[in-house]
Amino acid sequence: MESKLQIVVDGKTLTVETGKVAKQAHGSALVRLEDTVILATAVEAKQVDEEQDFFPLLVEYREKAYAAGKIPGGFFKREGRPSEKETVSARLIDRSLRPLFPEGYFNEVQIMVMVLSSDQENDADVLGLIGASTALSLSPIPFYQPVGAVRVGRSNGMFVAFPTFSELEESDINLVVAGTKDFVNMVEGDCREISEQDLLSALEFGHEKIKLIIQLEEELRAKMGKPKPQIEPLPRNPELVEAVTSMAMEKIKEVNQTADKLEREKKLEELLDATTLQLLEKFPESEREIKFILQELEREDMRRMVLNEGRRVDGRRANQIRPITCEVGVLPRTHGSALFTRGQTQALAVTTLGTKIDEQRIDDLEGESTKSYMLHYNFPPFSVGEIRPIRGPGRREIGHGALAERAIQPVIPSEEAFPYTIRIVSDILESNGSSSMATVCGGTLSLMDAGVPIKAPVAGVAMGLIKEENKHALLTDILGVEDHLGDMDFKVTGTRLGVTAFQMDVKIAGIDLSLLKEALIQAKEARLHILSIMEQTISKPRPQLSVYAPRIITFKVKPEKIGEIIGPGGKMIRSIIEKSGAKIDIEDDGSVFIASTDQKAGELAHELILRLTEEPEIGKEYLGKVKRITPFGAFVEILPGQDGLLHISELDTRRIRRVEDLLSVGDEVKVKITGIDPDGKIRLSRKACFPSKSRRR
Repeated sequence: MESKLQIVVDGKTLTVETGKVAKQAHGSALVRLEDTVILATAVEAKQVDEEQDFFPLLVEYREKAYAAGKIPGGFFKREGRPSEKETVSARLIDRSLRPLFPEGYFNEVQIMVMVLSSDQENDADVLGLIGASTALSLSPIPFYQPVGAVRVGRSNGMFVAFPTFSELEESDINLVVAGTKDFVNMVEGDCREISEQDLLSALEFGHEKIKLIIQLEEELRAKMGKPKPQIEPLPRNPELVEAVTSMAMEKIKEVNQTADKLEREKKLEELLDATTLQLLEKFPESEREIKFILQELEREDMRRMVLNEGRRVDGRRANQIRPITCEVGVLPRTHGSALFTRGQTQALAVTTLGTKIDEQRIDDLEGESTKSYMLHYNFPPFSVGEIRPIRGPGRREIGHGALAERAIQPVIPSEEAFPYTIRIVSDILESNGSSSMATVCGGTLSLMDAGVPIKAPVAGVAMGLIKEENKHALLTDILGVEDHLGDMDFKVTGTRLGVTAFQMDVKIAGIDLSLLKEALIQAKEARLHILSIMEQTISKPRPQLSVYAPRIITFKVKPEKIGEIIGPGGKMIRSIIEKSGAKIDIEDDGSVFIASTDQKAGELAHELILRLTEEPEIGKEYLGKVKRITPFGAFVEILPGQDGLLHISELDTRRIRRVEDLLSVGDEVKVKITGIDPDGKIRLSRKACFPSKSRRR
């Protein structure tokens, strides 16, 4: 049986359909907005590993090239590993759905979202989230609360739901918000230094649209949904719980007052080994349950300590930031470098400046484009004292890098003002929470150290939440354990003027907007504090680029002159590059970019190109070369490939009988253009270059 429902959101029709395709999946949905269509499926593993102690949710988001009427590039002509866009979209879906699965549910679940049609105007990522929630709601998988999602932009001061790509170019906000009908549970986006109040208003607007979408999902589930089992948390042996508690509780309290991360982890490991060893004789084969009970005790005590005593694991107050140190210019041969340390989190950020040749080429469903600003985040295993193979960036690294890149994007200068390709690399050298926010701070410092004229410094902070019934505590600059045992990770970045990016994940059903307002106010105070510390190290971009950075000269020529610069088979441009030693890149619109670490080399290339493209001008003097002599005058090349006639009567103020009496082929002679005929023939004069007195004599 098929079913199709639709609603209109801000003038756009959103359609959700099920029962037509992918019927062997446990749940499936087709979602359409305008001419963009996605298919979302959900499947549950038939068997579960009884020893498994985590929920293995796997979300895949893939864009089909045929969706935009394209054939993939490359040798194999088929879709390969997921792009950064696909990875970020998959994470967005995962982060919204994962908190809503019941405690104690450990079956493997796979969600697949495929983009089947793209109108190249409406982004499919939010549709993928709506489709994934619908597929789960229709399936027998224990997913009880549907999730809605919407992208919010702003046009002419008014918020817009599901803005198109072209509308987003003019919008000062690009926000994806997801949630249930009661709460917001995921936020992702960037903006152009907007106020916290504007961000909150956008969230409120988005949540109202989410409620409409959830009504659609619930109506479809009522018609087509399958029965769902009730999952109960794993039962605990009361006798074992009591034994572990009496034996380990005091040690747990000591552990939760240990500020150093490695020491804390060591104490937890020793406590687990000692407790297990003592209790295994009385409670055989209980290693797994003992570990769970200890984790629950650790969580309960940490949360009690924060809510009742106002004290955190490292002794800080709720709104207190860890000690921060900033250094710039830490690497001698890089274009810009910075070391940002906040507590036990440390980021080494390095900025490299390149030319147009270094731009990233992107070929996706929206078409081909180039990217001249990039930020790459790396999380090596030694940063947390671990060992693992290095096989390229993982989903977490791509997601954190994308967030930090968006955070700094609004302050990056335009190509016209700063014609460089900019790449920031952040290597996390030590991590105990908020490494993506350390990347934002370190990346900003490295940009200023490199002399990039950014609009303003950007800083970021991660906010946490501990919530129990009517009590809650908002935590500034959270530790890794506070992220792990807490209820929220809300990252906010911005300048002194306003917010530039944000990302929120929760481990509970959702967050009330009043709590988000409180978190935004507290995050602003923290951000301003961090900016003050950064500005003590470097307050504005250096006035000069590093001596190792390329110098770029930009100018424009007439597009029809491009062929003359390149020459037959590229002969002319190769000659200029060989003579000057500079790199040269020419755009179709006539924009010329010359790059060289040697200023003189760039100036020479500039001069050679100008000579090739210069237009003859009446009244202007040139130092030309005699190319041919005739009885009536000489033909003189004044510009590459352009010559004019120097008539015998214009050679001198006195009468000259033969041109050869004064000039020979190859001589350089100073001439002035006295006229250009309609057919382009140039008339030259040598005597017009003489001083006035000489002409009178």
